[in-house]
Amino acid sequence: MDIIVLAGGLSTERDVSFKTGSMVASALKENGHRVILLDVFMGYSDKEENLDGIFDRADEISVKVDDIPEVAPDLAAVKASRKDQSPCFFGPNVIRMCQMADIVFMALHGENGENGKLQAAFDLLGVKYTGSDYLSSAIAMNKGMAKQLFASAGIPAPRGIAMKKENREDDVTKLPLTLPCVVKPCCGGSSIGVTIVRDAAEFKKALDEAFHWEDELVIEEYVKGREFSVGVIEGKALPVIEIAPIQGFYDYKNKYKAGSAVETCPADLPEEVSAQMRKYAEQVAEVIGLDTYSRSDFLLDENNHMYCLEANTLPGMTPTSLLPQEAAVIGINFNELCEKLIAISMKKYEG
Repeated sequence: MDIIVLAGGLSTERDVSFKTGSMVASALKENGHRVILLDVFMGYSDKEENLDGIFDRADEISVKVDDIPEVAPDLAAVKASRKDQSPCFFGPNVIRMCQMADIVFMALHGENGENGKLQAAFDLLGVKYTGSDYLSSAIAMNKGMAKQLFASAGIPAPRGIAMKKENREDDVTKLPLTLPCVVKPCCGGSSIGVTIVRDAAEFKKALDEAFHWEDELVIEEYVKGREFSVGVIEGKALPVIEIAPIQGFYDYKNKYKAGSAVETCPADLPEEVSAQMRKYAEQVAEVIGLDTYSRSDFLLDENNHMYCLEANTLPGMTPTSLLPQEAAVIGINFNELCEKLIAISMKKYEG
């Protein structure tokens, strides 16, 4: 097959996306496909190109990827570096190249990659892509909306409220919250802009940080406990993985710096607890409509009460990412997993 692996974009998870994309592209090439790793925002070239035979020149055209920095990217600098300075999200030649592919492997993370907008555009353009559809992606990306669906389905989640920038309230005592609490962007990822607030004096600073990234926040009760994640493929949960940061919580640095966290799969849990967490992950996928693949994150407190934090529609895809680690436990290696995700995504377009 001729495959575009779409990465980069214009979100705080841009660099993480390149890491996913480069690993997926490498695996798919090893599987015998012709693969181009493409930056959806920067595109290919800065002028109209004759794209005949582009997959014969895949290695020449593909983006070259460096290691992930320990800080989020400077998106203003990324915008300024685009040669055509177009307001269009799609870089030069991106749409035409995606239309020429048999399928687009979505290696994007964060805004405009996971929020359904790109999926909706591809539906209108007739481009086949991996992962969930536009509506399910939009719901999962919005933490406030997802929490409402969790509640309707009986899936436990931390209590919380939404706050928009125009209705900002810096005095935490005026809100229906208790401290400590967690302040996070409503549609962000990779824990960027997330702060654990332990006293009222920290609250304003936490709002400043989160509103720097988005105009809407979710503020939740802080649940102290162990962190877990559960992947789901075609409605069936994978083994539970536990994530134990060496220091602090599972923030951007701890997620992407080697040696910053210990990950254990299968997680050391009583069978009934593991089974319940996997059941909740399957329910999350069902209620939101994530019918291809996804990954849900959980906390487990000292009394074995579990809380679903969020669902990820395009989870990280490197051999050491959480979903591939879970798949490996049941005998699916990374190359096989990439192939499987393409196969189940193609089912959407059959008939």
